[in-house]
Amino acid sequence: MTEDAKFRCGTVAIVGRPNVGKSTLMNALVGQKISITSRKAQTTRHRITGIRTTETAQFIFVDTPGFQTRHASALNRSLNRAVTSTLSSIDLVLFVIEAGHFNADDERVLNLIPGNVPVLLILNKLDRIEDRTVLLPFLEMMGQQREFAAIVPMSAKRHEDITRLFEVIRPYLPEGEPIYGEDDLTDRSERFLAAELLREKVFRWTGDELPYTSTVIIDKFEQEGRLRRVFATILVDRDSHKAMIIGAKGAKLKQISSEARVDMEKLFDGPVYLEVWVKIKSGWADNEAGLRAYGYE
Repeated sequence: MTEDAKFRCGTVAIVGRPNVGKSTLMNALVGQKISITSRKAQTTRHRITGIRTTETAQFIFVDTPGFQTRHASALNRSLNRAVTSTLSSIDLVLFVIEAGHFNADDERVLNLIPGNVPVLLILNKLDRIEDRTVLLPFLEMMGQQREFAAIVPMSAKRHEDITRLFEVIRPYLPEGEPIYGEDDLTDRSERFLAAELLREKVFRWTGDELPYTSTVIIDKFEQEGRLRRVFATILVDRDSHKAMIIGAKGAKLKQISSEARVDMEKLFDGPVYLEVWVKIKSGWADNEAGLRAYGYE
């Protein structure tokens, strides 16, 4: 058996500042929606593992929260710990930036990556660049930031680019047997994924201020045959936020719940009964003990 034919298995961290497309990239690599996405920054709050197994390799991707630089709340300190702890035990880093853009926040994240780990520079959202000639000086500038193992201009929304990225990643994984089953997509529980899908809809259907002072708790998750019964609470910081989520005559909460249930049924491949409540708990995002109770690290 040649070296290239041997099975490989390794862990790949996806890192970058908020809103560069890390979760979209993760979902494309796994081939299933397991990490929530939004046009708003700071959507991902937990370290999420996605798994893709092929005939020649098992790719274990870790989607990290975007490194938080603007607010020093207990929640943001928790998110930053998730990033730095992930980087201590991985085989390869995908450092994601927007093609043609590199700012101080990008630089801060790049400086967190240990010097002994190979790094692929992912120039994401390439489809937004109309004049590709601007990329050459940008690539030269990026080459001075760090010695990257490779630079991959791409769009996470293009199947051909995702296929090519797998080919670039595979040689950096160590030889070894698979850690997860060939059909496993994530190490996260259905209960966790249900909370994330509901939280995504809160992000999508509310104003810019609200998502950062809201979270989702699954009070009960039951399975009867193929049916899953999910009872959830959306936790907010104040009365005005509760009204924002519920909407006129409950219309917005109904929309949020309905879309979350449809996504859960797709992911779990079965019917879902979803019941959602909205409750107020002031200061939850700045309480270290409370954050651990809600599943933050």
